[in-house]
Amino acid sequence: MTPLPHDRCCDEITHQVGLLRSVVTSGADLSAPVPTCPAWSLEDLVRHTGGALRWAELLVRTRAEDEVPEEQVPGIAGPEAAGDVPALDAWLARSGERLVATLREAGPAAAVWGWAGVHTSGFWARRMTHEITVHRADAALAAALPYEVAPDVAADAIDEWLQIVRYAQRTDRDDPVAGLRGPGRSIQLHATDTGPEVDAEWLIELTEDGFRWRRGRARATVALRGPLTSVLLAFYRRLPLDAPEVEVLGDRGLLEFWLERATFG
Repeated sequence: MTPLPHDRCCDEITHQVGLLRSVVTSGADLSAPVPTCPAWSLEDLVRHTGGALRWAELLVRTRAEDEVPEEQVPGIAGPEAAGDVPALDAWLARSGERLVATLREAGPAAAVWGWAGVHTSGFWARRMTHEITVHRADAALAAALPYEVAPDVAADAIDEWLQIVRYAQRTDRDDPVAGLRGPGRSIQLHATDTGPEVDAEWLIELTEDGFRWRRGRARATVALRGPLTSVLLAFYRRLPLDAPEVEVLGDRGLLEFWLERATFG
């Protein structure tokens, strides 16, 4: 599938940073636990996300040829004082602004180290788009706020997730994703609220050599159905399979088998 265009990713990063900032300044308890990231508080989540933006910005700006340790990224930890909403908000805003400016200056084809087999600045534009899009869902859940995402962004997030999981399966035999094998089994993802312009249907087929996937509809061993945002969240393990927003038809155990093993590697 064709990824989101570079400029669209830059626009979306700006948009998502703004939405995450609105969570920070909403009066939500920054010490509240994040249900979908149990080791973190809401403030931990925000600091992680802003730090990831700053790390990616440094990689792209310096055209890094190898991974840069996080401790070498200026300001990655965020404000010194915990619970300082104005400082956290300003730091997050600046983190997003710096990344987007750097990505726009670099364009999509600049050579930059990347960890999923794609070594371009375009990889980081797309990766950070979905990093903040999904973590904003975590923040919204922690703050009990509504969450929506544009259909093209949600569909591309599923594409990217499948591509990264496929890369992990091919390159790391010790990763849990290596166990996603076996002939004659398949998973269908189907969004019920989008038209053909989004093509929000996916078929994942498990084979002895690994899994393969494509956009489109076909009979499958199990299907995950619901609004596109809900399908995205369930597929990213942010929404339980028994949530009323989604429907599982067929072999639920196969879908659970996938969700237990599909990782970034």
